[in-house]
Amino acid sequence: MMGPAHSLSGAAAWLGVGAAAYGAGYPMPWPVLVSGTLICAGAALAPDLDHKAATISRAFGPLSRWLCDVVDTLSHAAYKATKMRGDSHRSGGHRTLTHTWLWAVLIGAGMSLLAMEGGRWAVLGILFVHMVLAIEGLLWRAARVSSDVLVWLLGAAAAWILAQEMDLPGNGASWLFTEPGQEYLWLGLPIMLGALVHDIGDALTVSGCPILWPIPIGRKRWYPLGTPKPMRFRAGSRVELKVLMPAFMLLGGLGALGALGYI
Repeated sequence: MMGPAHSLSGAAAWLGVGAAAYGAGYPMPWPVLVSGTLICAGAALAPDLDHKAATISRAFGPLSRWLCDVVDTLSHAAYKATKMRGDSHRSGGHRTLTHTWLWAVLIGAGMSLLAMEGGRWAVLGILFVHMVLAIEGLLWRAARVSSDVLVWLLGAAAAWILAQEMDLPGNGASWLFTEPGQEYLWLGLPIMLGALVHDIGDALTVSGCPILWPIPIGRKRWYPLGTPKPMRFRAGSRVELKVLMPAFMLLGGLGALGALGYI
């Protein structure tokens, strides 16, 4: 899928989690609901850091382009080192390592640990990166015609405001994890969820997605999971633009109402 659809699916997923949490007796304070939705929308772009033309690879100028080269190289190396006889030859690392459940879990756990141990500046850094990505994804056309600096300033302002709000008593620093020293441990959850939602979205397209790596399926370790082939579509097709994106908006709206206790 394309960036806007990935971001919408990530936002809808976290709002759905908010509705489920409300029903389970763990309602999200509004800063957690808002920041988690935006983080998940941004994190749903992150697996494509292995592709030079992806939104995330352009979002932070030379730094993200350099990271793209590093991730693509590492992903390709991991593919070559672990592929089985049935896996095809590849010349790059796109849709390999960063498109797996293991990557999603590790990146989410890593961000949780960083947020919990790194203090306020680590939280601000995580928020800033994902706010910028959320702006790039959700406001794709507007972000494309704006300067990078303007998008970065908007992301920094959103990160600062949300961090200030979550630091207030009862506003979410200790949501779900309430023991001393566990502040912001939850922050990795929308990051992990965003990566998984991205993978599921890519599994709907014609190429599929190797979500289950390193678990082998048949003669392939990088088996591209997906829906039945007649149901798949190309990224950017009318199915994505006219069916899935409106569906994500509807599901996100229902999730928000559920998270706020209105339904």
